[in-house]
Amino acid sequence: MKVSNRTYDVIKFIALLVAPICTFFAALVEIWGIPYGPQIVATIAALDTLLGAVVIILKNIYEKSLKGGEDNG
Repeated sequence: MKVSNRTYDVIKFIALLVAPICTFFAALVEIWGIPYGPQIVATIAALDTLLGAVVIILKNIYEKSLKGGEDNG
């Protein structure tokens, strides 16, 4: 699976941004008693975990392609 550097950067940025947003939302859920708050927080955290795994997989694929002489520009 090849992706452009831009796509990788966007996925990585989202993955790094979602965790703080999830933490912030979890705090608001507790403070304001937002309905379905725990379910929403768990869903966001699960999505962030998935994106983190995708970033690692893409990074490994990219590094292997560099060893093989390819460039994923």
